[in-house]
Amino acid sequence: MKPLQKRNSLLLVLAAFIWGIAFVAQSEGGKSIGPYTFNGIRFLLGAAVLCPVIFLMNKKNATSSNEAKPANRHALLMGGLSCGFILGIASTLQQLALFYGSTAGKAGFLTTCYIIIVPLLGLFLGKKCGWNIWIGTVLTLIGLYLLCMNGSFTLEFPDLLLLLCALGFSLHILCVDHFSPMVDGIKLSCTQFLVAGIVSLIPAFFVDLQHSFANVPAMLAQFAEPTALIALCIPVFSPPELLYLQVIGQKGLNPTVASLLMSLESVFSVLGVGYSCMST
Repeated sequence: MKPLQKRNSLLLVLAAFIWGIAFVAQSEGGKSIGPYTFNGIRFLLGAAVLCPVIFLMNKKNATSSNEAKPANRHALLMGGLSCGFILGIASTLQQLALFYGSTAGKAGFLTTCYIIIVPLLGLFLGKKCGWNIWIGTVLTLIGLYLLCMNGSFTLEFPDLLLLLCALGFSLHILCVDHFSPMVDGIKLSCTQFLVAGIVSLIPAFFVDLQHSFANVPAMLAQFAEPTALIALCIPVFSPPELLYLQVIGQKGLNPTVASLLMSLESVFSVLGVGYSCMST
């Protein structure tokens, strides 16, 4: 493995760690302020965190002629819209599954089913994998099942949402793989956060706010609760870190290998749940 690939692999492992330990807070946040509102706020704040970074980078280094080309601007726009829309849908499905009572272990396992969906979808895009990767994928899936699942396995409504979520994250991984070599990683991340936040807030108005702005004060009052603040703050700062690391880390890596590394999210989420239970 080349040094750049090793570095990018470590970035994806770090991304999995950040998202995994934020899993418990993500579950609590959706219950506190509503799943759609929670997702929308965390992504919009994630975009806001990156805006000053982009401003400072542009101020320090004048925009290159390559980035200023219409083709590059078009790639950034299309990449941000595509990745952001898919990310918003997939994250909302995951948040809804947690809101409707899916256990953390089952949510972690079903979400990371993208490790088998990504190579299957990749076949249709001409991204073939060697037998060693297929064997590693199957063994990883079995290991995640043994790690995350306790007792009998039955599919319920939240589980179907999680399977759709896994499909969404698979498409997101492939979408990032397509656009990340074309554009700046920070700008792509910021754009997709903005789009994902808008995608989440549209249903939030009709469901969480019951299609009335009069409910906004009551919604804001929930942020005064310490548990709600803590639950929101941790995942708010994990999207920009995680997805920027994903955009950078996927460059030069096979999407299936990237999905295997990112599936460590389930391992870290289980560890996070266990630590949370020990602390209470």
